[in-house]
Amino acid sequence: MKILRTNSENKDFIKLVKLLDLDLAIRDGEDHSFYAQFNKTDSIKHVIVVYKNNIPLGCGAIKEYDNNAMEIKRMFTSIESRGIGIASLILNELEKWARELLYKKCILETGIKQPEAIGLYEKNGYKLILNYGQYANIENSKCFEKVIIK
Repeated sequence: MKILRTNSENKDFIKLVKLLDLDLAIRDGEDHSFYAQFNKTDSIKHVIVVYKNNIPLGCGAIKEYDNNAMEIKRMFTSIESRGIGIASLILNELEKWARELLYKKCILETGIKQPEAIGLYEKNGYKLILNYGQYANIENSKCFEKVIIK
């Protein structure tokens, strides 16, 4: 497998995000437009795309939340590639990149209708926190953090 560090203009990232958005539209239902407003990709400078045999299998991104934290965004693994560790690989590479940029922690939001994502984050050491920012008081959101530099 090949891990590519790129940005939000990468054509394979754009294709994978379209698949992610289709999946989220179904899962989120009438709440999808609320969440979609926070998932624009036009200003993301730190994107990971994972390939096998030149086929893009998954993606993820980090975006500065504040001086200490990078926010994990746009995590997705193609349906046919799930269950073989690609999401953990992407997440670990995003954390590594955030550490290189000297951020102390990663934070993220995911929906309660995404149990496999919640499991992924918990398995990788993320701890449930109070919902932050735009997700405060949103019942269908769960927010997590992981300290990456102590």
